[in-house]
Amino acid sequence: MTTTYRDALRQAMVEEIERDENVFLIGEDIGRYQGTFRVTQGLFERFKQHRVLDTPISEPGIVGIATGAAMMGLRPIVEMMTMSFSILALDQIINHAAKIHYMSGGQFKVPIVIRGPGGAANQLSAQHSHSMEGWYAHVPGLKVVAPSTVEDAYGMLKTAVRDDNPVIFTENPGLYSLKGEIPDDKEFTLPFGKCAIRHEGSDITLVGYSRMTHVCAEAAEALDQDGVSAEVIDVRSLLPLDAETIFASVRKTNRALVVYEDWKSGGFGAEIAARIQESCFDYLDAPVGRVGGLNVPMPYARNLELMCIPNKEDVLAAARQLLA
Repeated sequence: MTTTYRDALRQAMVEEIERDENVFLIGEDIGRYQGTFRVTQGLFERFKQHRVLDTPISEPGIVGIATGAAMMGLRPIVEMMTMSFSILALDQIINHAAKIHYMSGGQFKVPIVIRGPGGAANQLSAQHSHSMEGWYAHVPGLKVVAPSTVEDAYGMLKTAVRDDNPVIFTENPGLYSLKGEIPDDKEFTLPFGKCAIRHEGSDITLVGYSRMTHVCAEAAEALDQDGVSAEVIDVRSLLPLDAETIFASVRKTNRALVVYEDWKSGGFGAEIAARIQESCFDYLDAPVGRVGGLNVPMPYARNLELMCIPNKEDVLAAARQLLA
């Protein structure tokens, strides 16, 4: 079935709510307003208020309630209006949801999904444009995923809901209108911890996730026209990370460029680059390259905003430098 990224997420939630009576949605404006990005459109009318809970504007309260509910056997899906707002709930996410299973000696599970738009949208400015996935991938006890395709959004969200661990599920707002296919199978899921090879090549490896996977694919097509064969690896799952697929590609191509929308300094792409350097040093014909977002608060002006986000030309320039 052809659908959009946004609708695939909604379809996955519908099917999981219908499959498991313990699944419910909770968040700000997800019910009567139907979600800021309309991911939850129609769900309040369909499942009513005991399965789709509108909340006050209090991220610590939302995540705290959801964590307690998960400890008691429910499976909450928390929508953050933007993942930038999850900063307000860092204590609940990092000190509680991520640690309770460990600190209780395995007596409690915390099957909670925290999902929502992460990264720059279109002139949402500095406080609404954070890429939070690297922050959370630093935390033991969490799982962190960033799907780039419609099928991955559908299959990985269903996996997240069924997982007994807290999952951070980040969706780049630039992908919501992306179209693609999803299978006609309500039991279809995709595992965490497995990269996808989106474009095979032999001269350089481009590593990305979320929307940057598409930027890497555009750059790979342009490099093809130059006679350069680029392999594009879609990380998909940051924690757990499928490092071996990345390493296998780099050992084949001997060059690696990691692309991520987050601030370049300290972003998750730096972790990937470090692991490549540690495990593939003897195979590298050039230093591991990185293309990341500019280390500035996101501007409101559209022309300045675009300058801060990696694009195809940035990737091409960095790739050609590594190939020189």
